[in-house]
Amino acid sequence: MRLKTQASSEYRLQRSEGSKVWELATRAALLERAGTSDLADLLLDIPVGLRRALIDFSEGSSEDGAFLVRGLPVGTLPDTPREYGGQKLVQHGTTGILMLVADLLGTLIGYQDEKSGALIHEVHPVPGEETRIENSGAVAFDFHTENVHHPLRPDFLGLLCLRQDHEAVAATRVASVRRAHRLLSADQLETLRAPVFSSAYPTSFSRNIAGPRPASGPHPVLFGEEPDLFMRFNSHTTTSADPRAQAALKALSEALEEVCQDIVLEPGDLVIVDNHIAAHGRSAFTPRFDGQDRWLRRCYSLRAVPRWAESMMRRPRVLPELAHITGVF
Repeated sequence: MRLKTQASSEYRLQRSEGSKVWELATRAALLERAGTSDLADLLLDIPVGLRRALIDFSEGSSEDGAFLVRGLPVGTLPDTPREYGGQKLVQHGTTGILMLVADLLGTLIGYQDEKSGALIHEVHPVPGEETRIENSGAVAFDFHTENVHHPLRPDFLGLLCLRQDHEAVAATRVASVRRAHRLLSADQLETLRAPVFSSAYPTSFSRNIAGPRPASGPHPVLFGEEPDLFMRFNSHTTTSADPRAQAALKALSEALEEVCQDIVLEPGDLVIVDNHIAAHGRSAFTPRFDGQDRWLRRCYSLRAVPRWAESMMRRPRVLPELAHITGVF
């Protein structure tokens, strides 16, 4: 199923716009460690229609919590990687596209605890990891807001499609709490607002942690007031010891499923998700490991990095280890 959008939820580049974006992106990719201010001239040259659409979306008033850009160039590609954390596209134009988009929305960031602080993440199946609930898997990945355990969760994430799966069936699934909450009872909404939930670290943050995965919390799942309602939720890791709260989580998952939009991304499609409004997931697909498997690239954007966090960063744009900031919020 293709995403059914209104005009305000989608921007399709004209050929001339795509050429301009690629020119700017290839220049940006050479400045991979640059700060937002270093990219200022390139950001100002982004085609005005696309730039305005992205800035408008960044204001956070979307009811769907997702924005789709179509017609982006992806350049010449090598085979889809087979190894976890491979870096075959260093200084590639698609790196520059994600840098520029993330810096228009806020600031491109990474996490020291995740993938050693990589700013651009490769999303593709890895042999032996097909059943993992993360970017290296191929199984269904249920609804979650990104890095639910973290005090500095991304405000936005971008997923740029380089290759579809062979059968063109793998969907990026997006579900907005601003639509789903209407399907919940007043009692369920009240329960989900209570700070009685905890969220375990995702596997991408805990690969090198011995023993049980740590968890953050207690925290609420819903916060803010309508129409500006927000969500902090991972159907795989968010739990509560309270049976009433567990029942409310189940109701939320069912409501998100009811309002979900399935987006079968094609090469050159970039879906941007407001990480506080919409949960996202992935449907299952079958990898062949023949060099032509599904391949997306992911980036995170944060509207404002706290000054104290900046001073603790060991590398530009990479947020400090959780062990150093746990308890700050």
